[in-house]
Amino acid sequence: MATTTASGAAAELASRFQAVRRRTLTLCATLSPEDMLVQSAPETSPVKWHLAHTAWFFEQHVLLVFDETYVAFDEAFLRLFGSLYASVSEAPWQRLRASFARPGLDEILRYRAHVDTQIGRLLSVPVATEMLRRVELAISHEELHQEQMLADLLHAFYTNPLAAAYSPNEALPAGAAGDPGPLEFLEFSAARREVGYAGAGFCYDNELPRHRVWLETYSLADRLITCGEYAAFIADGGYRKPELWLADGWDAVEIGGWQAPQYWMKRDGDWSVFTLHGALPLASVKNLPVTHVSFYEAEAFARWVGARLPGELEWEAGCECDATGGNLLDSGRLLPAPAPAQQGEVLRQALGDAWEWTASAYTGYPGYRPGVGIADNGRYMSGKMVLRGGSCLTPARHIRPSYRNFLTPETRHHCTGIRLAY
Repeated sequence: MATTTASGAAAELASRFQAVRRRTLTLCATLSPEDMLVQSAPETSPVKWHLAHTAWFFEQHVLLVFDETYVAFDEAFLRLFGSLYASVSEAPWQRLRASFARPGLDEILRYRAHVDTQIGRLLSVPVATEMLRRVELAISHEELHQEQMLADLLHAFYTNPLAAAYSPNEALPAGAAGDPGPLEFLEFSAARREVGYAGAGFCYDNELPRHRVWLETYSLADRLITCGEYAAFIADGGYRKPELWLADGWDAVEIGGWQAPQYWMKRDGDWSVFTLHGALPLASVKNLPVTHVSFYEAEAFARWVGARLPGELEWEAGCECDATGGNLLDSGRLLPAPAPAQQGEVLRQALGDAWEWTASAYTGYPGYRPGVGIADNGRYMSGKMVLRGGSCLTPARHIRPSYRNFLTPETRHHCTGIRLAY
């Protein structure tokens, strides 16, 4: 089996490993143990579970596979904090993750420290190339959970009767009310394009194989739709007009009683938006991208303005042509930013601020073959829509133009937004 040395790729990966593990704990620094036990909806998870599960991933898929001398920290943890898939573990159902108080937070932190030490030891000597690939996958997995953890915390604080906030002492981030300018559309001529991951480093299997596609002429909005623009849709009765909605979408509106994006609150006739910084008046965030909308809401808004959502390959080809990045977790804002001033004909906010719903169902690329085990994304390819671009909660190293996120069309508790197309 091919190996590399600790002074090369393994040393660089060890540094990334340490950084991602530190960031997870930093994101929890202001939380109480009680905060970490809350599970406010069946589709969310307690912070304590995220902390343990990411340690479990390194233990289950790296230490127990590549270190013959390694003994599990606690055999019960392999069952409690594992994957949802019975082929990997016997973890409790997701909706029950807050139903047991033990093990306590102190023990989970000891578990993380133990795993950190053992991974560091493995990466300090020549190791198998396959092990490096597995560690890279586990790092990406923890980055994904950092975003999910913040999304789950937002929901937990939103549902707290005390109107608590994750960062209550933070002032509204600078530039929150900046004017993004008028919405412009950039035209892309009909052409043959190559899409899919083209780099030499890590990617997920659903980003492959890179392949050629023919795209007819299309246009993409140069920025995301703002809260103010979406408020106009609400004011015009968008949630009361079934003709704007897909049939399943209208069912979701009626069953869920939707009147606005998740986390929008109306009191005395005025809207506010609940964020990780607490509730902010709509007037102060009207120029920020609208977030926490479902695919159904994004599609209905597009119909309302006479546009559509982009196909995911249109989005990727447009992003690779000429685009600017957006606001990611590394900025520390924890809130979308207004689109930067126009600088010629480029897509603004392409990577960051809000995940962008596309009109594409989540399925494999031509030539894709579902795999087996932890790297197989084919098992999720049913009933989901593709999103692109990352959000203000996505770590910068986690996102790239070929990255394919996927959610069920009614999902609203992730940081999801809208880019229009024609």
